[in-house]
Amino acid sequence: MHGMKFKAPNPTPKGLWRRVPPAIFPPIMGLLGLSLAWRRGAGVFGLPQGLADALAGAVTLLAAFALLTYMVKIGRRPAVLIDELRILPGRAGAAAAVLCVYLIAGIFVPLAPGLAKAILFAGLAIHAAYTGALLYAFASGPKEQRRVSPVFHLAFVGWIIAALVAQSLMLDALALPLFWIALALALVIWAVQAVQMTRETVPAPLRPLLAIHVAPAALCGMVAQGFGFGAIALAMAVVGLGIALALVMAGKWLLSSGFSPLWGALTFPLAALANFWMAMGSVWQMPGALLLVAATLAIPPIAFKILKQWASGQLAIKTNAASA
Repeated sequence: MHGMKFKAPNPTPKGLWRRVPPAIFPPIMGLLGLSLAWRRGAGVFGLPQGLADALAGAVTLLAAFALLTYMVKIGRRPAVLIDELRILPGRAGAAAAVLCVYLIAGIFVPLAPGLAKAILFAGLAIHAAYTGALLYAFASGPKEQRRVSPVFHLAFVGWIIAALVAQSLMLDALALPLFWIALALALVIWAVQAVQMTRETVPAPLRPLLAIHVAPAALCGMVAQGFGFGAIALAMAVVGLGIALALVMAGKWLLSSGFSPLWGALTFPLAALANFWMAMGSVWQMPGALLLVAATLAIPPIAFKILKQWASGQLAIKTNAASA
């Protein structure tokens, strides 16, 4: 041991936003999803639409600021994205950042359709670039990284959010192919994960990510309903309910490792499912409304805790964020 020198970890170089952790984006995605759900819920609860729009405005500003900080980081050293994609929190966070762009477009649909359309197409370009970078990281990295995980939904099924926005902008020629691609990929990822779960247990710190499985059911269901595919919408409502019930029943197991930045993964699926069930109407409306109340009680505190860790500098360390 004599004469060994311990190398101190590299300090983050001086400069603004060099180590923005992508882990800020899943909870921000949850807040954006919550504001979209409240836009629908305002009608269900008979509340003034202005309240939902005020919430959407505040969350959009937060999301825009977070995206700006992350773009500055990538602008300083574009290769930092590949470093980010080599670790799970980085992969999940960077994918959520891309999907936040679509959700912002969704918020602008009733307010400024032209702007919403521009943001949607910018999102599609960014998503295509992200997918290319992810496939490169998979091809050039160790085999373990290619293991299918719930995060695959964010990267590969995330197109469904673009389909939802395109549908609301009457761009059916864009929405329809995106819907079928996303639905097919979601079915594959669900199947592979189901087989994996029967063979091995999920490590406790990664269990909150399983909540992501709920989101594709809700989003594919919403788009299916918009196209009048009633049978697919109903099937997705049932799948979403099944996964949600399984997660609630396994709640203690799911959250056994205590609070962590990965709890951000719990937020958006909750809001999306509430939105979908309210959109389904009839027997689904009341459970959807109750779920919206639950989402409103759960999502802001989780987001606040994670964003507080970002503000104090702990989040980058905890999630091993790369430096630009």
